[in-house]
Amino acid sequence: MRKILLMSDTHSHWDDSLKTYCASADEIWHAGDIGSDHWADQLRADQTLRAVYGNIDGTDIRSTYPALLDFEVEGVRVHMRHIGGYPPRYAKGVAAYLKEHRCDLMICGHSHILKVMRDSKRDLLHMNPGAAGLHGFHKKRTMLRFTLDQAAIHDLEVVELIRRP
Repeated sequence: MRKILLMSDTHSHWDDSLKTYCASADEIWHAGDIGSDHWADQLRADQTLRAVYGNIDGTDIRSTYPALLDFEVEGVRVHMRHIGGYPPRYAKGVAAYLKEHRCDLMICGHSHILKVMRDSKRDLLHMNPGAAGLHGFHKKRTMLRFTLDQAAIHDLEVVELIRRP
């Protein structure tokens, strides 16, 4: 059993509320627009960090994290990228990629809009955690917490943080 904290679009923002939620997770997953390698170092210090780079990330982040990440945890096959779109209207090339690389969970960021939805055509769950940083139009900073256990996703919870710390 693994407790996951999923975030995106932090844009280098770090505060005590993020630190508190990170401490309760076994793994932290970041769906891009990390902002700085210094910020990522804080995440990596105590937990496993799985991350992809986003469109605002510079060469320091892009040299450390890939654009696409496929992995398996507790029997759940995961695909993560920053720009992915939503079912059934995925970003260019995403539907073809998902057809070729089967997954149970598709994760993306970029839109700053929290969405969790089923893609019945591809038999997967799609998650976008919204934005945990301060930059952007969003009113609330959001993340997702959930548990992976025996090829299943349990206890999915939306974490809402205030817009300004």
